[in-house]
Amino acid sequence: MSTRTPALSARQRLILSASGLLVLILLWALGIGLLGQDLAMARLFAPGQALPSLVHLILDNQLTTHTLVSLRRVAVGLFWALVFGIPLGLALGLSRKLESATSGAFQFLRMVSPLSWMPIAVMLFGVGDAPIYFLLSFAAVWPIILNTSAGVRQLDARWLMLARSLSATRREMLWKIIIPGALGHILTGLRLAIGIVWIILVPCEMLGVSSGLGYFILDTRDRLAYSELMAVIVLIGALGFALDATAQRLHRRWARGR
Repeated sequence: MSTRTPALSARQRLILSASGLLVLILLWALGIGLLGQDLAMARLFAPGQALPSLVHLILDNQLTTHTLVSLRRVAVGLFWALVFGIPLGLALGLSRKLESATSGAFQFLRMVSPLSWMPIAVMLFGVGDAPIYFLLSFAAVWPIILNTSAGVRQLDARWLMLARSLSATRREMLWKIIIPGALGHILTGLRLAIGIVWIILVPCEMLGVSSGLGYFILDTRDRLAYSELMAVIVLIGALGFALDATAQRLHRRWARGR
């Protein structure tokens, strides 16, 4: 007897997702209401204050530049992570000896918080976008390396044997078999990297820059504009959700195509 649950329709998924968001907002309001009994300032973080502030900031075009700057930094960080992560992942997946030789060093570096490199990044690259790019790339490269390597190792060895029997060159094997076969894993690594990069972006943008969502949070704190601060937090969550949904849709499209 099958115990598999029936698949949900798109409408059902949308209703359930909206219900979850509604419950989250209600819990947010309830928590602020409880805190507001002892701390009057907490009421400034309530949904009734933050959501109108978010609409006002968007309509007044105050967040456009900061949002675009943050998205650009994320894109650059992911680009360099892909540039270094995919070749390394392919090499590790194809060579057991290389994987064994580098696994200890890579695991050590992977477990060091990217934010702990902030003082060193500023010393090496100065203040500005360069240290942010370095920190984002350093954080994003590990899931890409690990998932690319795993994707190569799960390839059916018969594919490679068939390619060799047909006298395929190394370039043809790489571009026709290895990369397409591992692309699902690479996209999974990219999705994980997006989540990591988006989480550490805000503290990275507190490194003396004058734009970005992280900078805007500091600015709202200094201006005591707490409703705007909470509005930016809501925007960061919404943008992160949209980025993850885009990566997930790319992965599903690839899986469906396969």
